[in-house]
Amino acid sequence: MKMPMVVEAARSIRAGRLTSEALTLECIAAIERHNPVLNAFVYLDFDAALAEARSVDRIVKAGGALGPLAGIPFGVKDLEHCAGMPTTRGSRWFANGPNAAVDDIHVARLRKAGAIPIGKTAAPEFGAWAYTASPLLGVTRNPWNTDRTPGGSSGGSSAAVSAGLVPFCTASDGGGSIRTPAAFTGLVGLKCTYGRIPTFGATHIAQNAVVGSLATTIADTALLLDVMAGPDARDRTCLPPPSGSYVAAIDALDVRGTRAAWSLDLGFAIVEPEVAALCERAARTLMTAIDARRVDVKVRLEDYIRTYARIEGVDKFVDIDPDLWQNRLDELDPLIAPGWEKTRTVTLPKSAAVESDRRKLVHQVAGYFEHFDLLLTPMVARPAFAAEGPMPSEVAGIPGHGGMAVIHGMLANLANLPAITLPAGLTSDGLPVGLQIVGPRHREDLLLAVARRYEAAQPWPRHSPLAG
Repeated sequence: MKMPMVVEAARSIRAGRLTSEALTLECIAAIERHNPVLNAFVYLDFDAALAEARSVDRIVKAGGALGPLAGIPFGVKDLEHCAGMPTTRGSRWFANGPNAAVDDIHVARLRKAGAIPIGKTAAPEFGAWAYTASPLLGVTRNPWNTDRTPGGSSGGSSAAVSAGLVPFCTASDGGGSIRTPAAFTGLVGLKCTYGRIPTFGATHIAQNAVVGSLATTIADTALLLDVMAGPDARDRTCLPPPSGSYVAAIDALDVRGTRAAWSLDLGFAIVEPEVAALCERAARTLMTAIDARRVDVKVRLEDYIRTYARIEGVDKFVDIDPDLWQNRLDELDPLIAPGWEKTRTVTLPKSAAVESDRRKLVHQVAGYFEHFDLLLTPMVARPAFAAEGPMPSEVAGIPGHGGMAVIHGMLANLANLPAITLPAGLTSDGLPVGLQIVGPRHREDLLLAVARRYEAAQPWPRHSPLAG
């Protein structure tokens, strides 16, 4: 059985055409077949998942009420808490900690809707890289080419969904960590406006990282957002409830004539020619599909990598035992440890200067959005690189900093704008790349409706060839 869409599987389970047990057994078989090579899952609990699946099937037989995701197995990223499972954050600091006592808010909502957690998916240490490898969890590989990375930091989730191991996984995005893995593995990746999906406390100072999901279609992405979105009193930064259903919006919202602009480089980025050609063609397809009003505004920003790198450190020390960063840096990935050493002495005036730089960028981007509603860019500047890392030091043969390969994605986090990446096509080597759409703040409905029209105009393979 090929892994079904979330919406199709949920409908079939409710109708009795498919049992949750059968779907869960199919996921288990796929995981046992492919995970030894991919290393997408780093913790699994098949027994608990099967017990929950059989409980769902008993409710179906009894004619009981079911949630919109009832009986659907899924993976939880190892930066997020899932009750009864470990949360290592990819770090030896937390390798022997107790299993989580409670779910993170979005995980709890997925469970309440009937979805069944089957295990934890790999992430790099503290979610630091756009590839997924760490001394604790090992190397995670791309199902399109196992020599390449599935991206990061949600690389375990993207590998699992792209390979057809589960219908969806949770993911998080502090600088492209949902969207880059989606681009590298041919998936849909939506980064919401900060606060759309509440958390217990992730990046409440920096306000750049959000949680979400990775899936294969727009309909699945909208359904998962409907389940996860909405306020929670424990999150002081959360947004009010959405004005309507995202599932309804993808088909009902009229997006014809939406103003759209294309930017290859945002004024400074380097992009490989083949990636540029694929993404520009995809952008033209999207504009045609929505009968867009193309706006020829040249977006000219300065490289914001230093601002991004510094703002990332603001929340680093929250809830971390000082003994860890004072005395146990030698346990960290050698590429990670220097950042802790360097940022432990940053003063408040230096932090304020970083915030000042960020505000200037936010105001500049707001000025551009007075002229258009959608900003289309490549999601990644080059196809997936080596699975083991490190971040590539050049793009298109031009030397640069380690973030240039994935620089386009960071803008939406710094400016707190929703953004989605969609499959733009395959390179001559058969590797996926993604088209990014950045939208106005709070307008996830617009992004999903536009993406739905693009999906109809340019369908993509739902899974990698590895899935069969």
